This record gives sequence, structure tokens and C-alpha cells, in this order.
Amino acid sequence: MLTIFTIPKPFTGHIGIIQRNAIISWLSLVPKCEIILFGDDPGIREISEEFGLVHVPDIRKNQYGTPYLDDVFNKAQDIAHNNVLCYTNADIIFFNDLPDSVGKNLSNDCLMVGERWDVDIKTPLDTSQENWTRDLFDFVRQHHSCQDFPGMDYFIFPKGLFQEFPPFLVGRRGWDNWLIYHVRKRKIPVIDATRVIHAIHQNHTYTHIPNKKGSRWEGPESDSNIRLVQNRTMYLWELADSDWLLMPEGLKKKSFSLRTIEQDIVLLAPQKTHPFLEPFYRAGHMMKYGFLRVTGPIRK
Repeated sequence: MLTIFTIPKPFTGHIGIIQRNAIISWLSLVPKCEIILFGDDPGIREISEEFGLVHVPDIRKNQYGTPYLDDVFNKAQDIAHNNVLCYTNADIIFFNDLPDSVGKNLSNDCLMVGERWDVDIKTPLDTSQENWTRDLFDFVRQHHSCQDFPGMDYFIFPKGLFQEFPPFLVGRRGWDNWLIYHVRKRKIPVIDATRVIHAIHQNHTYTHIPNKKGSRWEGPESDSNIRLVQNRTMYLWELADSDWLLMPEGLKKKSFSLRTIEQDIVLLAPQKTHPFLEPFYRAGHMMKYGFLRVTGPIRK
């Protein structure tokens, strides 16, 4: 029913523990999901063999060894045995609300995304107890935090939705935000599944980023991703720019708002509106606020 694919980092130290935790959670999903691991970093082949996962070692990388997402997305859509795919970061724990939501709500072209819960997990998951998934969820519910700017770490879509994917670099700024804009530009629904799908992000450091500037992923590789969208922040949309919500009772179209006007203006004529809107996006740090978002406190 569902194919999960990811690009793990080396399975060493703390990142090795939390990536193994994530994969164990995916293996416990019902119905069973196909899992594809991309890359040739240390430990990927071994864990693929241990759990009987599909392993694709040969992927395109830049001079720093960072994988290109277009190569991975194209290969995943070619080899997946299921019609629905989920790209996720390799440190995300899922529960059965993931396959349940996909089975009930994803039948046509759409992109399903959602906010993650951040939590510190330092040790391997103990799967020896019958109710280990319930105990884990209880722990996460008590200790998680959410970012001021919602992190998007999973993307669910039907096979074939992405035929033309720019050569973005994985784990760097902007590609996920562009994806929201790109799908909305094609008049394909973007569904915010935060209220139903609980995606658990296991906190980690960002010391793996080459030539890093700041505390996270800023640097030359993030700059490369931004150049692919012509350095225009107005093309980097947020989770809040989705147009549908997945609620416990089902799908719900978002209500009309001033944010809807902003989206329609950008989607209608991005080239014509760019000279006017882009300065507002930059001044308002669109990655967190946006154009009309800057006036949010006044409107409220």
C-alpha cells in the first residue's frame, strides 16, 4: 500500500541510534510498508540486509558527498511496488496513524505533509514489550516540543506526481518549501495532516553540514538550493500555505482568508508580481512570516 523511502546518514553514534529507531517504527506499521534506503554511507547496506529492506547504493552526490533529491525521487518512483510513496527524513518515527490516513484519504493526486514533534531520544527503542509503541507515544506526548516554524519532514504523494524535480540537495534549506509552492502552482491539493499523523523527530546536532554558517543548515549548499528558485523567497511556501486540512473526521477545505488572497496573487502571476511582492517577503523573513503575515498582529 505504501512505500517509505529515505536517505540515511552514516549509522554511527547517536544518529545511528535514532535512525535505527525510526526504521524499527516503520517496520511495525500495519499494513506492512515497503522501505527503500538510498545511499552508500556506512551502515546502510548492513541494516538493509538485517531487516530485508530495499537498498539502492548508487545515487548522485555533490562534491561534499551530499545527495541530490531529484535522483532519489526519480529512482524511488521507478522502483516502488506501491502506488503511494512517502519520502521522510531517516530520523522520523511513525505510528499506525500514517498508513491509516493514507489508506482513507489519498486516492487522487495530492501532496500530504505535516508538522513534526521534536523530542530527545538518546537510547535504542525497547521493542521487547507488547505495548512498546503505546508507551513510546505516551513518552513523546509528555516530552515533545514544536518549532515556532513548523518543520516538514515527510511528504506523501502518488507515484508519478514528480516528474520534473530540480537538483536540490537533501537536508538543506528551501527544497521542502518550494515543493509546497510547486504543487499548489499545478492546482494540486496540498493537505496538512498535522492533526492526524504524528511524526516524531528525534533531536540531533547539525555538525554534519559542510562549511556550516549558524546553528543549523545554512551554508553554501543551502545557498545552492535557493539559487534553484531564482533567489526568490516568495516561492518558498510554508505548511500554512496548504489548502486542505486532514481532520480526525476527514478532509476539510481551508476557509478563505487574507492568506488565501496572498497565495492567489503569487500563483496567478508570479513573474509579474515578483518585483512588488519580493521586497515584502524578504523584509518579513518569509520563511517565518511572509507578506500579509507581517501584518498578522494588527489584523488580529
